[in-house]
Amino acid sequence: MERLGFWGLLMGSVEKSSDSRKLVTCSKNRDEESSSSSSSASPLKRSLSRNTSPSRQIVVKTKPRGLEEETVASFGKQVVAADVPMEESIWAMLPEDLLNEILARLPPFMIFRIRSVCKKWNLILQDNSFLKFHSNVSSHGPCLLTFWKNSPQVPQCSVFSLPLKTWYKVPFTFLPSWAFWLVGSSGGLVCFSGLDGLTFRTLVCNPLMQSWRILPSMHYNQQRQLIMVVDRSEKSFKVIATSDIYGDKSLPTEVYDSKTDKWSLHQIMPAVNLCSSKMAYCDSRLYLETLSPLGLMMYRLDTGQWEHIPAKFPRSLLDGYLVAGTQKRLFLVGRIGLYSTLQSMRIWELDHTKVSWVEISRMPPKYFRALLRLSAERFECFGQDNLICFTSWNQGKGLLYNVDKKIWSWISGCALQSCNSQVCFYEPRFDASVN
Repeated sequence: MERLGFWGLLMGSVEKSSDSRKLVTCSKNRDEESSSSSSSASPLKRSLSRNTSPSRQIVVKTKPRGLEEETVASFGKQVVAADVPMEESIWAMLPEDLLNEILARLPPFMIFRIRSVCKKWNLILQDNSFLKFHSNVSSHGPCLLTFWKNSPQVPQCSVFSLPLKTWYKVPFTFLPSWAFWLVGSSGGLVCFSGLDGLTFRTLVCNPLMQSWRILPSMHYNQQRQLIMVVDRSEKSFKVIATSDIYGDKSLPTEVYDSKTDKWSLHQIMPAVNLCSSKMAYCDSRLYLETLSPLGLMMYRLDTGQWEHIPAKFPRSLLDGYLVAGTQKRLFLVGRIGLYSTLQSMRIWELDHTKVSWVEISRMPPKYFRALLRLSAERFECFGQDNLICFTSWNQGKGLLYNVDKKIWSWISGCALQSCNSQVCFYEPRFDASVN
């Protein structure tokens, strides 16, 4: 009986499959008849009868705003999905950890908008659980921080988000009223230095958290060339003070460590003639350009020692900027050519093995002429994560170059607020602590 039942089931499935094949054949015959009848019909009738079924849809690939998407286009009756009811009783039971993880993935500038929803969200920046999730979320993306002072000497700050292509005004009235200027930014913190009366001071702040602190005075408290670096893994930061901006070469190098809240003394920089006050920091090394001896001065943060790198600069280099890339990559950006008609902007990368500069890219002439219309115009150049930004003092434009993708592009909507603006890359983070 079991064997008979098995064969009975098998024969039944065969009969069902044969019946299904018959149905398919019949449907094909009906389609052929309908197609033949439609071909014999008038063109107007054929156009009206074509693609009228809502189930027949075409997938059209589009690229809105540079993103690849698939848009389903229906030529028949469009099906509109009904709104899903948001039951308050269900969403009220959302676990707090899951809610903090969702909020941590929002763009940092959106957090200020949602804080007005309720009292609990208004205190979200003080929630350690939210800050923990935020610290594990990948970066929002590169931003440009523009700092300037208006006529009453009130500090102003705006942040331009490159991913969102939007300006955000950040209030800076929480800072003290003494005169200071922008040093740089790293890991969500921004460093300033300036004069409080006759005393030289350095302060570090987190613009998003509106928190700041003044660092202790250095051993030799004079105006120095400074650079700040943040170590997110250690949740600490360091500030390196090199030579005096007025050329006093007898001052030792000082390093501030947020762990100890102290400045430590290190080797005096050897007597050199610096090309500019611009510095670049990558792979725990600080680099400066020198004219005599020609090349670079490198400061090793781990040993506290200075070394000279005899890397000769390219010929006919008018003005050069050192730009730090990812890992050990160090770039040199500058203009080449003595006459305006022959000038060009070029980018070199340091070959650490051969101790020489290797050209990797040139700015296209159309971008160069739009950025610098006159040969004597000044420009600023800075970088982060293999992104190099060019800003023109007179034109008020921003140009971005992606070293990895080799793409030049104007920064849409990015215009400097004034000729006195100071600009740097900035990574908005809530978990960056000034302590």
